Amino acid sequence: MERNSYSEEFKKQTVKYILEQSKSMSQLAEELGISAGVLHNWKALYRDDIQLESLVTPERVRQLEQQLRKKELENQEKERENQDLQEELAILKKALHIFSKERN
Repeated sequence: MERNSYSEEFKKQTVKYILEQSKSMSQLAEELGISAGVLHNWKALYRDDIQLESLVTPERVRQLEQQLRKKELENQEKERENQDLQEELAILKKALHIFSKERN
């Protein structure tokens, strides 16, 4: 019996295909001409890599960039509010100082 040698990229692509299917492993094994045991082994080896890769999509990157921009704008607004409050506090302290001197 001849043993086929498959590249890591082929194995990853196969696992990605397996994860996208709703077929049983035996159906996929027959379809791909690779034993179900080998497919199970590949799936165990590469499933985490494939799932991680699927999390890093251009759409997900765009979503995260939008969230980051929104948070940066919120932070800028809070910083402006903080500066306004600091100025208001400084004015009130000066006024308190002035009015406390007039009583003495």
